[in-house]
Amino acid sequence: MLKMFVGDKHARERKRLWPIIEEINELAESLESVSDEQVQAKTEEFRRRLDEGEEVDDILTDAFAVVKEACRRNLGRTWEWDMVPYDVQLFGGIVLHEGKIAEMATGEGKTLVAVLPLYLNALEGKGAHLVTVNDYLARRDSDWVAEILRWLGLTVGVIQDGMDQEDRRAAYQCDVTYGTNNQFGFDYLRDNMAVTPEGRVQRGHHFA
Repeated sequence: MLKMFVGDKHARERKRLWPIIEEINELAESLESVSDEQVQAKTEEFRRRLDEGEEVDDILTDAFAVVKEACRRNLGRTWEWDMVPYDVQLFGGIVLHEGKIAEMATGEGKTLVAVLPLYLNALEGKGAHLVTVNDYLARRDSDWVAEILRWLGLTVGVIQDGMDQEDRRAAYQCDVTYGTNNQFGFDYLRDNMAVTPEGRVQRGHHFA
């Protein structure tokens, strides 16, 4: 009865986001005819646009289209890359960027979904974090999925148990940093107990 009066929340979200997804797909298709170098140059173009006053929301469709095309171009290249975002993954990427929860079933490509908002938000130069549940997944994803981010010119680091302070600081200085909630959380606590700025490893914090 409630749905009859207020509608289905997920259906409303799909209706709201579908025009954005269609635009992303059209932009990605338009990139198929340009060179690798022209696709990779989009990263600096986006950074320039942000420096000139645009917001990340203004470049979302362009940035997601570039990630989708980068995925397509790297199919079967030097590492075992075999994924191109489907519409459901574009949908999930937008939802994550908006600070919401994207619930996806096993096999729907959650690992790939994260690359889309990571790329977009890393363009601001403030550092973007991917939080996962254990060191193995943090390392696996930073070695595998993050190759798309590196192909697009971003730096990618990973925080692992047992790393020394200098290695941690270097990882946090990357555009994108993979790690676990424990690693990020304890580094935050240690930084707040540091007696000098040099004793800290994380950047300043910017919360979405």
